[in-house]
Amino acid sequence: MLTSNTMTQDVRGAAPSRKKAPIPAGGAGSHAATGAAFQHYEAAVQLVQSGKYEKALTALEKLLATAPPALIERCKMYISTCKRQLAQSPLTFPSPEEHYDYAVSQLNTGYYEEAREHFNRILDEHPQADYALYGLALLDSITGHTQDCLRNLARAIELNPKNRLQARADNDFQSMVDDPRFTELLYPEVP
Repeated sequence: MLTSNTMTQDVRGAAPSRKKAPIPAGGAGSHAATGAAFQHYEAAVQLVQSGKYEKALTALEKLLATAPPALIERCKMYISTCKRQLAQSPLTFPSPEEHYDYAVSQLNTGYYEEAREHFNRILDEHPQADYALYGLALLDSITGHTQDCLRNLARAIELNPKNRLQARADNDFQSMVDDPRFTELLYPEVP
């Protein structure tokens, strides 16, 4: 399978050279539009490669209407790929714990949007799933959503006090360490 860099190089090889190449018949605006089309194409290919098929499909279909001839077939190929991927049955998990493991794998590989979606799906089906709230709190900490992190962690601790001990040792909460509200949550004053 070709990578986007290889495909981009192939497509660019077919495009006019940028060294004082003659401006296409459409004028200077046409040349700029072609460059923009290649940039949109590259962004859409990255979406495909990261598994964001719906977004990629939308971007490719929009691009297809104005794509230069060198991109049309490639756009059609990726549109077909996106449609095929979207037609497959959605992921199913035998248990909420296995669904959680998948969400954590998405988090650990940097697919934050997908991880958030899966943590929320777990909570939709199992509102008392403290581990999903804990996962969301981790994600919120990593992505800089302080308020959401505090709210989700507080709820996770409320449902399962062992989450307080786990959070104390979890390096993923590093961005929260200097926040007094976080410290108070992990080390509450005992009356």
